[in-house]
Amino acid sequence: MIKCLLHSIVFLLFTTTILAQIDSVKVQREYVTKQLRAGEEITIDGELSDQAWDNISWDTDFTVFDPNNGETPSQSTKFKILYDQKFLYVGIRCYDSIPAKIEKRLARRDNFSGDWIEINIDSYNDKRTGFSFNVSAAGVKGDEFISQNGDFWDASWNPIWYTAAQIDDKGWTAEMKIPFSQLKFGEQEEQIWGLQLNRRFFRAEERSLWQPVSLDAPGWVSEFGVLRGLMNIQPQKQLEIQPFLVNQYDAYPSQAGNPFRDGNDYILNAGLDAKIGLTNDLTLDLTVNPDFGQVDADPGAIALDGFQIFFEERRPFFIENKNIFDYEFADGNDNIFYSRRIGRSPQGFATTTPEEFIDEPKNSTILGAAKFSGKTKNGWSLGLLESVTGKMYADIEDVEGNKRSELVEPLTNYIVGRVQKDFNERNSFIGGIFTLTNRNITDNLDFLRSDAYTGGFDFKHNWKDRNYYVEGNIVGSHVKGSADAIARTQRSITHLFQRVDAGHVSVDESRTSLTGTGGKIELGKAGGGNWRYDGGLIWRSPELELNDIGFLRQADEIKQTASISRLFLKPTNFYRRVNMELNQYTTYDFEGNYNRIQYQFEGFINYKNNWWTEVGAAHKPRIFSNTVLRGGPRWRWSEENFWYLFFGSDSRKKLSFTLGYVNSQAAEKNFSLARYVFRLYYQPFDAFNLSISSEYEENPNKTQYVTETNFNGNARYITSNIDQKTFSTSIRFNYSINPNLSIQYYGEPFISRGKYTDFNYVNNPIAEKLSERVRLFSENQISKSTETDNYLIDEDLNGVIDYQIADPNFSYVQFRSNLVLRWEYIPGSEIFLVWSQGVVGAGDPSETLGRNLDRQILGQKKDNTFLLKATYRFIL
Repeated sequence: MIKCLLHSIVFLLFTTTILAQIDSVKVQREYVTKQLRAGEEITIDGELSDQAWDNISWDTDFTVFDPNNGETPSQSTKFKILYDQKFLYVGIRCYDSIPAKIEKRLARRDNFSGDWIEINIDSYNDKRTGFSFNVSAAGVKGDEFISQNGDFWDASWNPIWYTAAQIDDKGWTAEMKIPFSQLKFGEQEEQIWGLQLNRRFFRAEERSLWQPVSLDAPGWVSEFGVLRGLMNIQPQKQLEIQPFLVNQYDAYPSQAGNPFRDGNDYILNAGLDAKIGLTNDLTLDLTVNPDFGQVDADPGAIALDGFQIFFEERRPFFIENKNIFDYEFADGNDNIFYSRRIGRSPQGFATTTPEEFIDEPKNSTILGAAKFSGKTKNGWSLGLLESVTGKMYADIEDVEGNKRSELVEPLTNYIVGRVQKDFNERNSFIGGIFTLTNRNITDNLDFLRSDAYTGGFDFKHNWKDRNYYVEGNIVGSHVKGSADAIARTQRSITHLFQRVDAGHVSVDESRTSLTGTGGKIELGKAGGGNWRYDGGLIWRSPELELNDIGFLRQADEIKQTASISRLFLKPTNFYRRVNMELNQYTTYDFEGNYNRIQYQFEGFINYKNNWWTEVGAAHKPRIFSNTVLRGGPRWRWSEENFWYLFFGSDSRKKLSFTLGYVNSQAAEKNFSLARYVFRLYYQPFDAFNLSISSEYEENPNKTQYVTETNFNGNARYITSNIDQKTFSTSIRFNYSINPNLSIQYYGEPFISRGKYTDFNYVNNPIAEKLSERVRLFSENQISKSTETDNYLIDEDLNGVIDYQIADPNFSYVQFRSNLVLRWEYIPGSEIFLVWSQGVVGAGDPSETLGRNLDRQILGQKKDNTFLLKATYRFIL
């Protein structure tokens, strides 16, 4: 660990010495609004014709943000802001010298297509968070919650507000009416808020801002101007209740004799979502029996390394205010709170006989959830979430009609608490988090952990106009359960305490708890000038365990990181912007084994015509892994080189594309990767767009892990040459009848096939040469049984079978699709009509991908779901 830290310190001292730059002085603009006079009203029709607008002057003088930062925009923009006791009114005039060429593309909410204008409001005035309201020239609204000083924009935030736009002979105009109940602010005589207006002039792909911001700025919200003049407005407590009703009909291929697969099911479901403003700053969100039927399906994926697959959260209840609960303590997807654990697939399994049929639940039912969250005017960010998932049973019935049920998931309670406090004029914060997972364990589920507790402390300090920063965190975990549950945890791929060559960990069958720590420290330069750099240290102790309500891929690791990048921000006749980055990292385990080092280059260029190229390459001279042999000894991969190249056309055009190629090669052809990527976007007319994203991948590997067996009382680790090919295509189209009524389709076929040949066994797992690492079975040592399809191994050639290997060949096929009609018939209230199709199966590994695609997807009857969901939002 000391060696890692010294690497980072030396790197940071060097780059700080040669690259420190003088920060420019920022001039902050101010806009002073006025209150509507008694009896005055503003009708939101986009025309700016109401007399009330004449009582306040325009503010103009926008400045180009991108590409020609600091210059005068090619088209001018001006705006006015008024208010009354309940609403903020914004009027905007976007001049255009050729109104006929204004791009007015229809789309679903939050699509941000064509010409648009947005207003960003930092009503907390915390320099880190804000509310964004966007309207396009076609009248399509968008809204996002901004956090992490502009690093994260949450489009799932859907407040109730009103807007309209009109095109005329001068360009186009827009009006917005934003309820104060949708903003968060404290009670004071005059509100002082951060303010920014951002216009996209589509034809030139030009962004212009009211408050000038340099391209080398360290953030977004911290650079806002100021909105003044909001006098004596009262915080509006939010109270919204949204009941919903769902009718669902499932149709699927019937199975003779199976009472659970008779061909169709009908479900009538109802639930309730509510949003209660306890104060203007703090909101309580409630959901009872939530329904996520209209949410997109997860993309197809398959992992042969044994690790869990990370899927993005898509459920609105958990996405909203996600930034408050987020605690990414390390790198990758490691997080103390991973909301996909709530409502997860049951972890238990039922025992059946060949004469029995089974109906297993796909997900655990969320009985209810409550989320308390918000931010106070004093800089406190607060979040508290609790959710309860019910007992889940697998229903079993035999051929004679006898029925029984087995518990496969216990009653479980999840709690997450989060707090952060801004100080030092909002340039710094400290925070903490805790989580609790408690399961009501019964005898048949005592392999699950009964209790899991995690806690963490984090901080960040910015200085010199936020150009420099230091941040860090520390986490701790404590899990409890039966001796069996904790032994399973020790043996899981996250920990692998059973590793035969590990001197610092071992499985203790008597333990009933584990306690671990992890954390991160990083120092760097985030803004100012053309250079960026950072360096840091990350650690995860062997006993760290987060996977009850968090996400942790691998424990027992110490990682040193460093990176430096050069930005070319001033446009030329050749490019608009160029970025180049070098990074390096090394990893160790807690025994001190030096496992990995990597050097990588990444570059991006946006050309003058808005085409672009992205390129990268890496060299990995040392790659050791503690996990490849799944509890066996440490393994060495041959050194690897990889590179990638992507390029694409101007995304503004009606037709645009992306082509990409990724290539990886290991020495001695240990393994390789070739991935081909094609993406197409087509918008033949303003109301319709189509996108296709296809990937084809070949990933051969001479030492793919197969299994562990026993030979003469010793562990024998079997690997093999695998020829793996994977193909997937996602297809989306959207037809917008108007900004509030649209039809959207999503479909993805996914197929992955693996054929195993040239079986071998591990001889010396850390040998430098591949030929010494494994020994290939000769033709006399291995044969295939015609009865069981198992491979029979006579390793010592004495005529007696020493062990058998199950045939590992596979072909996994999946198809998922959703066709959704969405109608927001009044603001905040919607009707969804959904048709979903799906099929999952196993193909023939000896067939081609195309043949399996035809037989298992195109040629198979699919499961169909028809769903009608209606919501109505009451605002009280």
